[in-house]
Amino acid sequence: MKISLGCDEAAYELKEIIKKHLIKAGHDVVDNGVYEGEIELYPDVAVRTCKKITEGDCKRGVLVCGTGIGMAMTANKVPGIRAAVCHDPFSTERSILSNNGNVMCMGARIIAPQLALYLLDIWMGLTFKDGPSTEKVERIKYYEKIL
Repeated sequence: MKISLGCDEAAYELKEIIKKHLIKAGHDVVDNGVYEGEIELYPDVAVRTCKKITEGDCKRGVLVCGTGIGMAMTANKVPGIRAAVCHDPFSTERSILSNNGNVMCMGARIIAPQLALYLLDIWMGLTFKDGPSTEKVERIKYYEKIL
């Protein structure tokens, strides 16, 4: 799977760990920054990372910052993106199974790299299936168009 990846300066090291892990697992990774020693406003990185998904270049995205919250808030402003902060296994699973999420957000100041990789593996291994949540996801898409 082709993954769009981005971070701010608070999460550069975690982004690099995630990138290596994804590549080792056989995924293609588009690194949208920040890069070593670089400082950039996280909303710019989030939008750039998410546009790779909405434009069809990538299937899913991973965003990391200090808490994951700012990245998720920004990502969810991009039409077609359903981003969730994932810091525990249950929320990580539900972000896909209940919400058909396409962007995973994590906080480098919140979780250890080992937990981040564990959650990433859970998230990457799941696929949304039509069922009770389909109507809810469709309603999210509907509101994206009219608001």
